[in-house]
Amino acid sequence: MAIIGKGLHSLIPPKSQTEEVSFPKVSQPLRVKKESVFNIETNKISPNPMQPRQEMDRDDLSELADSIKEHGILQPLIVTKTVRDLAKGQDVEYALIAGHRRWAAARMLGLPHVPAIIRDSTEQQRLELALVENLQRADLNALDKANAFKRLHDEFDLTHQEIAQKVGKSREVVTNTMRLLSLPQEIQEGLRSNKISEGHAKMLAGVKSPQTQKALYDEIIQNSLNVRQVEQRVREVSVSAHKRKIFHDPEIKKIAGQLTGYFGNKVDIHRSGIGGKVVINFSDKEDLGKVVKKIIK
Repeated sequence: MAIIGKGLHSLIPPKSQTEEVSFPKVSQPLRVKKESVFNIETNKISPNPMQPRQEMDRDDLSELADSIKEHGILQPLIVTKTVRDLAKGQDVEYALIAGHRRWAAARMLGLPHVPAIIRDSTEQQRLELALVENLQRADLNALDKANAFKRLHDEFDLTHQEIAQKVGKSREVVTNTMRLLSLPQEIQEGLRSNKISEGHAKMLAGVKSPQTQKALYDEIIQNSLNVRQVEQRVREVSVSAHKRKIFHDPEIKKIAGQLTGYFGNKVDIHRSGIGGKVVINFSDKEDLGKVVKKIIK
């Protein structure tokens, strides 16, 4: 197509060109220093089935396409090669490991070739590298991250600590991100559509009751609560739930009733953690004296 004009040579480096490429540390054998960059037919490349990013913003992709049109593809794609034997010769195809957005933008521009590094990889390595590459971009949806972490955990038996080491995050970040997948579907959809932020969602994930999560979610939407305000509301709800649990504790209620019968005055028991306090109510000084006599009797 004629849309790339004089920028064609900058978009497609010569086949003989070799560049030093740096990339994140993932499982072996992907830790190499220098690799050759080849021009590969764009329509011979298929998407990475392990790609964490489920959706791409159309406007963002258009901006990337404009940048590529102006400056070229500055960082090569990374692909794996598949050769199929045919009746007459062989057919070669490529699957993306990293560079999904660059590939999509190149297709949008109609580029016939893209610069790429060919690399052997396992399914785990393809997921790791695609995840690490996407984590370098701040706009990767939290649920896409959570699902990618979950796949590394479920399909490849990686612990949260091992996942954290591979993607350069703390174990707590990995664990808290994966907890987002336990949220009710409506809240997950709200997070994906940016009705709430990742910070909001992590606060809600700390609430045990799905009904309470939903109620707090509605509060966030209706009152435009920020993350700090949601944190305060979660704290209030947790304290209230704890008090209700204590109030309905049948053993505590039974003991309070026995003490009330013994003193002839209403007795309240307030729990706090593993301790608490006993409150004996009295009406006047004479009534207090009767209570004291029974205590020291």
